[in-house]
Amino acid sequence: MNWKRGDYVLVYYSSRVLRFDIFISLSVGLPRIRAAGKRDRIDLDSLNEEHLEEQFVRGSGPGGQATNKTCNCVVLKHIPSGIVVKCHQTRSVDMNRKKAREIMQEKLDIFYKGEDSGVLKQRKEQEWRKLEKRKRARERLEKKQLFKENALADSKQGEHTR
Repeated sequence: MNWKRGDYVLVYYSSRVLRFDIFISLSVGLPRIRAAGKRDRIDLDSLNEEHLEEQFVRGSGPGGQATNKTCNCVVLKHIPSGIVVKCHQTRSVDMNRKKAREIMQEKLDIFYKGEDSGVLKQRKEQEWRKLEKRKRARERLEKKQLFKENALADSKQGEHTR
């Protein structure tokens, strides 16, 4: 199979089956992945499994015996760059492996591309949108307060003229 720029593989993880589906991107610009029930994500470079070292260790934090006796925390190390990711977000080893690889892809994208990273651009855009939303909310609140003050002043002025 010949791979061209814009081709990517969606990997669906389930408890028993690992399935690969190939999709060809027809969009211009950054190719995006659309997965069921998830937002658009930037297409990151795939991980080379030969460059990864994976360990399963005991997790920490709240959870008692379920956390202390099971080795469901995934430690993933990218050997060429030395980046280490530790994931213990769920009780499932499979889910933790998937999330650790997603985090590793984002970290490697930032490590290799720096400011040109799609992940950083997406975070900056989200931060900008959040600030704009706060600014609009603050402006609406000021308008409401000004309207109430004007309405109160008009009602008092109307009482004095009678």
